[in-house]
Amino acid sequence: MPFSGMDDPPGAGPVNEPLRAVIARHGLWAKKGLGQNFLLDLNLTRRIARAAAPFDNVTVFEVGPGPGGLTRALLEAGATVVAVERDPRCCAALAELAVQWPGKLTLVEGDAREVDPADHIEGAIKIVANLPYNVATPLLVGWLGHARRFASMTLMFQKEVAQRIAAAPGSGEYGRLSVLAQWACETDCLFDIPPRAFVPPPKITSTVVRLVPRAEPEAVDQQALERVTAAAFGQRRKMLRASLRSLGIDTDALIADAGIEPTARAETLTIPQYCRLARAYAARSVTPPADATRTR
Repeated sequence: MPFSGMDDPPGAGPVNEPLRAVIARHGLWAKKGLGQNFLLDLNLTRRIARAAAPFDNVTVFEVGPGPGGLTRALLEAGATVVAVERDPRCCAALAELAVQWPGKLTLVEGDAREVDPADHIEGAIKIVANLPYNVATPLLVGWLGHARRFASMTLMFQKEVAQRIAAAPGSGEYGRLSVLAQWACETDCLFDIPPRAFVPPPKITSTVVRLVPRAEPEAVDQQALERVTAAAFGQRRKMLRASLRSLGIDTDALIADAGIEPTARAETLTIPQYCRLARAYAARSVTPPADATRTR
C-alpha cells in the first residue's frame, strides 16, 4: 500500500525529532522474528548515504527502513526514496517522514521478497538498505538475476556474509554467494559497523558492501550457475568429480565439457571456470534434484 506523503497523518513528529523519541512514541521495540536491529547512529547512516551517492537522476529503493534512520540520511542527502516496510508500526513513523519531505518518500507496505523495484520506480535505481539479517541473502540473490537494472547496490550484511560476497578463490570464505555476486557485480566491502551502533545490539559485526553491476557479465544462465555452485560447495571438501554427482548427470563428461580438472575442488575454481561448468550443464538440459539447490 503506497503512501507518498500527500496527506498529513495524525501525530506527525518534528523533522529533527531524535530517533529514540520516535521509537518510544510509536512503541517500536525490535522484533526478532522480523530480523530487526535499528541503526540509530546518525554519523553512520550519513556515511552509508555518502557511500551510495550521488543521487542525481536515480531513485533509491530501500528495504526494511524501520523507524527511518537511514531513510532520513538518504533524504537529507537529496535522494528520492521508495521504501518497503512490512512492519505496520514502522510504517506509521515513516509516513511522518513522507510528510516532512513532500514528494521525496514513497512508502510501500509489504514483504520486500515479493516487491519488484521496477514496479514502483521508473528510470535508474540504486538499492540502499540495512537489510534484515534473516532475508538478506535471498534478497541479494534475487537482485543479482536482474543486476543490470540497477545503478548500484549499497547494502549492509552480517560481516561473515559480506566476506563471502567479496571472497577470492582459494579462501575459506569463498563459496556459492561469492561466485554469484562477483559474476554479476564488482564487489567492495566498505566499512564495518559495530554491534553497539544498533538497538538492540546484535551479537555480530555488520559490514557495508557496495555492488556495482558489470556492464557485460559473462554469458551464462543464472539458474544453471546457482545449481552448479550449490552442488560444488555443498560438498566442498570433495573433488568436483564427486561433489557434482548430486546434479544427476554424467559428472566426468560435464567436467570434460568445461575443460576443468576432475580432481579440482570447489574453492579453487575461478568464476569464469564456474561459468563454463554452468554452460556445459545447461547444454545438457537436465533438471537437477532438489537437494542440488542448497546454499553454503
